Amino acid sequence: MKNDATMLSAPSAEQAKQAYAARERRLADVEALKIPDRVPISYSSPFWHARYAGISNRTAMYDYEALAAATRRTVLDLQPDSVNSPYEATALGPTLEILDYRSMQWPGHGLPDNRPYQYIDGEHMSAEEYGDFIEDPSWFLFTRYLPRVCEAYAPLAKLPQLAGRTSVRVPFYVRYFGEPETAAALERIAEAGREANRMLDRAATFQQELIDLGFPLGRHASTVAPYDYLGDYLRGSKGIMLDLRRRPEKLLEAMERIIPMLIRDAVQRAAGSPCKLVFMPLHWGTDNFMSLDHFKTFYWPQLRKVMLGLIAAGLTPLVFWEGQCGSRFETIADVPRAKCIYWFERSDLFRAKAVLGDITCLRGNVPASMLIAGSVQEVRDYCRKLIEVVGKGGGFMLDAATGIPEEAKNENVFAMFRAVHDFGRYD
Repeated sequence: MKNDATMLSAPSAEQAKQAYAARERRLADVEALKIPDRVPISYSSPFWHARYAGISNRTAMYDYEALAAATRRTVLDLQPDSVNSPYEATALGPTLEILDYRSMQWPGHGLPDNRPYQYIDGEHMSAEEYGDFIEDPSWFLFTRYLPRVCEAYAPLAKLPQLAGRTSVRVPFYVRYFGEPETAAALERIAEAGREANRMLDRAATFQQELIDLGFPLGRHASTVAPYDYLGDYLRGSKGIMLDLRRRPEKLLEAMERIIPMLIRDAVQRAAGSPCKLVFMPLHWGTDNFMSLDHFKTFYWPQLRKVMLGLIAAGLTPLVFWEGQCGSRFETIADVPRAKCIYWFERSDLFRAKAVLGDITCLRGNVPASMLIAGSVQEVRDYCRKLIEVVGKGGGFMLDAATGIPEEAKNENVFAMFRAVHDFGRYD
């Protein structure tokens, strides 16, 4: 691997085919808790490839071709075992701008060009609307949630509920779409849809390009824990924490309502993709947001149902445990052996090896602070310790704690990727 401005040459078709097969075997072995030829490493980051290639975060979010070029260069230089294609996490600017999406600020839309995007917490479903959501989630999302977070959808808040209408009153529901304000909103939404399709078409082409270069996809579909679904998108941080005590029955009922929908969406998204990993970022189940008792009642049972549904569909949950989750290790051990991957951000990965190492593949967790402010030697030493302790006997993937932070020093990132070659071979 090189750490300079010259991109490594693309491999020949035969070289890429052989490299792809070797990487796929390595990843399959580690997920199955077998001993691979060496510890694998994946590349994922919203913006580090932009910095590395010399483009702004804003350019990465708005220019589909520049994003492809930046990621291609980064991947060829780092030579990871799998790659998280950045489009659906990064190339969002044009579509969100047309919709005037209000739950996020991003470079070029509320933030300077080289800032990362920022989620804006908010309550978009009142406590009194639990019943409406439980009764008809799709209608609620289309006519209540979306008009509250996207200015383009605002006129659709006037649409009445379709369920309950009979006979010709069902097709005559179309009358509401003939009103000038609603018709104009639908045309704006259609414009956003056309832009979204342009981005997704480019994303699909680039994913195939990665495969043709010899790199398996690091993930494709995604979903969340039912508690996080309600907390992140509908009730907001304050609302969901109050609901734990003020309306626990409604919260539990709403989560049960959404479980099959989360599974179905992830299964549909994964269909046709060679990548069977389903990324599951977890936000509100950490040690500092809820007690272990609440975790065992409101978080883990529902999350586990989603995971088991994905596993039954032949998919592998890639569960990203953000923050500190050490008190949950014994609880979250209750999963089928070798059927998922646990990626820990800040939890003690060495203790995780002792508790979970015979049950699930572990991934992580070189700290962001070390990649940003540490030395090359510190990175190498920590990676070596992870590989030798957590990687003992297989079942370990080296990675940064949250993917590569955009401010990470180039030399530290290369040191992390070199570590699997210097220390990670099992032969």
